[in-house]
Amino acid sequence: MPGFDTIVVATDGSDSVSRAVAVALDLAERFDAAVHALYVVDSGEVDSSPEAVREQMRNALQERGGEAIVDVQKRADRDVTAVVREGRPANEIADYAREIDADLVATGTRGRHGENRFLIGSVAERVVRTCPVPVLTVRQLAGENGDGGYGGAPV
Repeated sequence: MPGFDTIVVATDGSDSVSRAVAVALDLAERFDAAVHALYVVDSGEVDSSPEAVREQMRNALQERGGEAIVDVQKRADRDVTAVVREGRPANEIADYAREIDADLVATGTRGRHGENRFLIGSVAERVVRTCPVPVLTVRQLAGENGDGGYGGAPV
């Protein structure tokens, strides 16, 4: 039976990604897959900030990434490979999946900057279009409080 050996969880630490983390960890448990938690420091966000605060911005985003990854690790019942990269998020996610020969990338449909997007966040949309491996997009259900539970609901 085909399965998943390696799953990348793309996280930005937002509440809207919480359900995607839960679903990815459930799949990892079911298939005994390795889990990689990936956070990308958005170089565009850093570069667009005033030069005087760019290094502070980069450090703050790296710290946020560390926190997002620790959250994934705490929720997992297995070892999680922690990865923080810097660049364009969609490109870095696709590149990382290719580099480690991932079987699946799991991501939320809306992240920190996409709360106003109608159907799917811009990063998730680009990952779906450019990633060389299957991408599982998981939307947060209406009224969900970010606790990560998905109650067996369809994804």
